[in-house]
Amino acid sequence: MKKIFFKALNFNSNETYGTSILTANSFFDRLLGLMFKHEMKMPDGSIFDGLIIEQCNSIHTCFMKFSIDAIFLDNKNRVVKYHKNLKPWRITPIYLKANKVLELKSGTIKDPIQIGDRIEIICIN
Repeated sequence: MKKIFFKALNFNSNETYGTSILTANSFFDRLLGLMFKHEMKMPDGSIFDGLIIEQCNSIHTCFMKFSIDAIFLDNKNRVVKYHKNLKPWRITPIYLKANKVLELKSGTIKDPIQIGDRIEIICIN
C-alpha cells in the first residue's frame, strides 16, 4: 500500500470517517487488503484509519484478526450500503451499484449515515 493518505468526509452529515486512509491500488494490495493484520498498522509501525479498495462491490473478512466497518460507494461516492462491526470470517453480498469500498476501524461509523449520502475522499498529502 502506498503511503498516500486520504480523508473521508460525509458531505451530508459532516462526519469524518478518518484522516489517514490508505488506498489499495495494486493487485497484491487488493488481494491482501487487511488479511492477517492484527490492527491497522503499516510495516513501518505507523497507524492508519482505513483502506479504500477501488473496483470492488463485495468483501470478505476471512483471515482478518479484527472487526471492521465497511461503506460501499458508487461511482459518484454515494453510499450504496454499509456494515457496522463486520466480524472476521464474514462475506458481504455483492452490491451491483457499488464500485469501491471504504474499510474502517470497527466503531467508526456513527449515526446518522444514510444510503445515498455522498462521501468526499480527499487526498491530504
